[in-house]
Amino acid sequence: MEMGDHKLLPDMLRYAATEQLWSKGDRIVAAVSGGPDSMALLHLLCAAAKQDELTIIAAHVNHGFRKEESRHEAEIVRQYAAKLGVSFEMIELDMPAYIEETGMNASSASREKRYAFLHDIAAKYKASAIALAHHADDQAETVLMHIIRGAGLTGLSGMAAKRTEKNVELIRPLLRMNKSDIVRYCTEQDIPYCLDSSNNEKYYFRNVVRLDVIPYLSQYNPQLTHSLRRMADVAGAEDEWMENEAQKLLVELVSLTPGECKMDAGTLSGLHVALQRRLIKLILNYLSQDAEIGSFVAIETMRLAAASAAPSTWRYDAGSGVRCIREYSSIRWVRVLNAAAAIMSEAYAHVIPRDSADMRVTAGGRTLYIEHSKRGEAVKPAGRNEVCFDAESLVFPLTVRNRRPGDRIQVLGLNGSKKVQDMFVDEKIAPSERERYPLLVDADDRLLWVPGIRRSSHALTDHETTDFLFIRIENE
Repeated sequence: MEMGDHKLLPDMLRYAATEQLWSKGDRIVAAVSGGPDSMALLHLLCAAAKQDELTIIAAHVNHGFRKEESRHEAEIVRQYAAKLGVSFEMIELDMPAYIEETGMNASSASREKRYAFLHDIAAKYKASAIALAHHADDQAETVLMHIIRGAGLTGLSGMAAKRTEKNVELIRPLLRMNKSDIVRYCTEQDIPYCLDSSNNEKYYFRNVVRLDVIPYLSQYNPQLTHSLRRMADVAGAEDEWMENEAQKLLVELVSLTPGECKMDAGTLSGLHVALQRRLIKLILNYLSQDAEIGSFVAIETMRLAAASAAPSTWRYDAGSGVRCIREYSSIRWVRVLNAAAAIMSEAYAHVIPRDSADMRVTAGGRTLYIEHSKRGEAVKPAGRNEVCFDAESLVFPLTVRNRRPGDRIQVLGLNGSKKVQDMFVDEKIAPSERERYPLLVDADDRLLWVPGIRRSSHALTDHETTDFLFIRIENE
């Protein structure tokens, strides 16, 4: 393969080394559509293969949109792959039928099917990377599209030189090259290629940006595409640094368990606002498979909920089955598939019979140790986590259950009764804990004890008591 003195190969090799796109001996699947960009990519990779001992596989997707044109493209790629001596893999899809069946956006559906095929081929050949032919002009268009639609630093970064997807690197060796240089390279090297007629259809947003928006804006900055690419480079480096900092904070500050993330609200609001947003986005991504979760408005709502001036108890559905809950000094994100079913599944009732000796009841994340004995004097409770009743005055069987609407207790030392809900609020019991918090009631459903908080005035022991029921509670 004669390269002449064209600078594109040394440029690509330098870029590949800087970005560590491949190592010696790697197998790389090249996505080749048949256009000038991907055909130049295939040619350049084959030239690089000699120096770096690479194995190149050409992979082509016929989407089935343009019947005759698509067949011609496939044949051009197949013949050129054979000429270069590389393996050729192809798939024929009926995307119009698939789009009609699923109702998906044409571009999204095509991308989904195309990438699935490329990953299949990478697995078949045990390839370490899939090479894509996106170039510098594509990058400028991508960044401008993101600006028009609204983007943060990640959007301004455009496409990455490499990123991992399903344990395979997606690499873009041509990302610093201009389209005009690539087309000139194809001419000089006698590389055949096809021109996709759909590239001029204004139906696609990218085509409108390339054909209308960029030429219009270039009147005011002739170096617009260069400026956009440079901005992508700067934003990309800063985005990567920010992401790494947020990842460190995720490990250091957030308690991560399957289906839940929890941290101190004050700690979150004490971070720089940029890191607050990043951290919340990482938490959402940890809990949800939905790549689109977390709009700017949703993330701001959750971020502001952690501030000291915000309500101390609060909840918000972030979408995609994730709920954010502020509970006094903590803020949590939980994966909720069916909130009503989750609450129902937590309903419980454990019976304590009259003739029980020692027994243990575990409920609502707490354990109650029950000791029933006859002795000369009462065991004096040591603090609010222990209680002693006159068993003769109790109506058995007793039950340990979670709360029900309207629960009230005749509080020792107070005239009248008090709502359990109000006691939970006074004691700053987190809303998510209130549904499963264990309560002790008698056979008449009279509330005897809110463990760790208050006991009722019923069944008090005195000097005449001979039958004692002693209960102690411990948090798990």
